[in-house]
Amino acid sequence: MSTRFFPSALFALVVLFTLPAQAVEVKRVVSPGGIEAWLIEDHKNPVIGLEWAFEGAGSTDPEGKEGLANLAASTLDEGAGPLDSQAFQGRLQDIATSLSFDAARDGFFGSLRTLKDNAADAFELARLAMAEPRFDQDAIDRVRGAILAGLRRDLSDPNYVARRAFYSAAFPDHPYGGEVRGTIASLPRIGADDLRAFAKNQLGRDRLVVAASGAITPEDLGKALDAIFGGLPAKGAGAPLPDTTPKGAGQTILVPRPMGQTIMLMGQQGVKRDDPDWYAASVMNYVLGGGGFGSRLMEEVREKRGLSYGVYSYLLPLDHAALVLASGSTVNAKAGEALAIMRQEWKRMAEQGVTEQELADAKTYLTGSFPLQFSSTSAIARILLQVKRDDLGIDYLDKRDAYINAVTRADVQRVAKRLLDPAALLTVLVGRPDGVTPTRTVEDGG
Repeated sequence: MSTRFFPSALFALVVLFTLPAQAVEVKRVVSPGGIEAWLIEDHKNPVIGLEWAFEGAGSTDPEGKEGLANLAASTLDEGAGPLDSQAFQGRLQDIATSLSFDAARDGFFGSLRTLKDNAADAFELARLAMAEPRFDQDAIDRVRGAILAGLRRDLSDPNYVARRAFYSAAFPDHPYGGEVRGTIASLPRIGADDLRAFAKNQLGRDRLVVAASGAITPEDLGKALDAIFGGLPAKGAGAPLPDTTPKGAGQTILVPRPMGQTIMLMGQQGVKRDDPDWYAASVMNYVLGGGGFGSRLMEEVREKRGLSYGVYSYLLPLDHAALVLASGSTVNAKAGEALAIMRQEWKRMAEQGVTEQELADAKTYLTGSFPLQFSSTSAIARILLQVKRDDLGIDYLDKRDAYINAVTRADVQRVAKRLLDPAALLTVLVGRPDGVTPTRTVEDGG
């Protein structure tokens, strides 16, 4: 099971590695075997970060075996080749290496962090995990039990219940509407043969996207790419997910829960990452609810009226859909009032846009805070991987500030009018809210 193990000595080295967002040289590396990666090379610290994704892999689990990709991600490092689970994890610790896998809505991800002197051994362990996973029954049972325990625990978390109800309503006929981890009913149906078939059929090199950072040369990275990934299948099985748009416009769904507060989650169609309006939407969202205590939602709902400890908005660009969402909580007696204010701010932004001061403040934050995300070797590799996955261009890190600074008030108002329509919001409430008339009540959380 992925432990996210991070030896303290390695951590001390990695957190000191900081890279400015400007004037970054990103190198395109192609291995002798034809595998491509992007690299930010830096030898100040002897640390290497490698991040990769198999686009779309496992995004559609077989019917009745939902959660297969996630269970595979959680068991790939539970023994591989000649090493059982204990031996494999012990070897990772011996060489101060962190290796983990993760299944998400749009792909299957891998992450490796190691010291330069241990790179060859770390790369071999990564190769073994993907090419020769053991899927021993005791490891499967243990990991599956942990996932099931987590699912049962989450069913009592109102924030989780709200998210599940929202996605089920927004994407009723699309894999986005399901739970990546599977269900309490589906997980026991997944066996070792299913996991072996997943690893054999889904992790194809045609879906592979790789990014690296730290103390490795382009030549050595090229060799590592072939060593780690060269033995995987040339092509992965399965068709890509179809594009979709969120459903449920105008619905207010209530999930009754015997609690003193109401969780509020609402959203509608957003913008994808490759949309030309992304930067204007980012500025809009910062002012609306993404800017913490300086945002309009926080000011109106919390600061002026004390209706919530926290309320915020965010953009969620998926590969095949996009959302703009807002979330918060309040006491049941004030739920109707808080929801009305949130919708009022949604409308005000659509009609009036932002002020010059709000525009300037948003730009200052969005450009100034970005370099802080380059906080470690692995963080740099993750950012680079996302840039590559989003097809933003190898020079994106140098151009990003200019894109944001080019946004005008007119851009923000145009995009706000395009995106924000309070009458079309899909709203989910979990609790016992007063002052709200739901269009549908869902007893089990959807």
